[in-house]
Amino acid sequence: MTRLSVNINKIATLRNARGGNMPDVLKAALDCESFGAEGITVHPRPDERHIRYSDVRSIRPLVKTEFNIEGNPIGSFVALVCEVRPDQVTMVPDARDAITSNAGWNTLSNRIFLSEMCSAFKEKGIRTSIFVDPDPKMVEGARVCGADRVELYTAAYAENFKSDPQKAVEPYLKAAETARECGLGLNAGHDLNLDNLSFFIKTIPWTDEVSIGHALICDALYMGLEKTIWSYLEQIQNF
Repeated sequence: MTRLSVNINKIATLRNARGGNMPDVLKAALDCESFGAEGITVHPRPDERHIRYSDVRSIRPLVKTEFNIEGNPIGSFVALVCEVRPDQVTMVPDARDAITSNAGWNTLSNRIFLSEMCSAFKEKGIRTSIFVDPDPKMVEGARVCGADRVELYTAAYAENFKSDPQKAVEPYLKAAETARECGLGLNAGHDLNLDNLSFFIKTIPWTDEVSIGHALICDALYMGLEKTIWSYLEQIQNF
């Protein structure tokens, strides 16, 4: 069964816009769990424009489901992850000034660096995942680096879904089949929503986890957080 991990970055963005502690990011994480989410994802960036490093430290002992920290493995990020020891770390090659993640790793040209990072995190007992584009070569490269999983960057799927769902998902299916053949776990994330999620899971039912933040929090503005999480779980479970 595919697990739903809720990315709570956008809740922190709203809090930071005004200062203070409204909305309460820690409460939101616990509420997501109580409403059925099977994981919590955070993506701290160096400028702390949404999730702060202090948030990560505060959330870690409270989360009872799976805790996933994603981000670019710069020095401060690596130190934070090794300190709090989440269940999973997802390495994403986003630039410091990136609005959001916009590409996966080239696991071939970055093999030495990613191998070192995988080794360092796994020594702490942390499952490692590498964020990649839907390219079988990049998936194979992730295996060589020693990753436990890959997370497929699904922006292109979401962009092309409305015009041709089958064509949109084809490269993801090929990459997912490569991951399965390589013995890698499979995650997916970025721009997945209530319109396109079910088709993705139906096509690639061995997806271990989807990480969804922006669309889910936007839907929650209209439907409420609890109903929204139920709706996403329904899309996953009833494809």
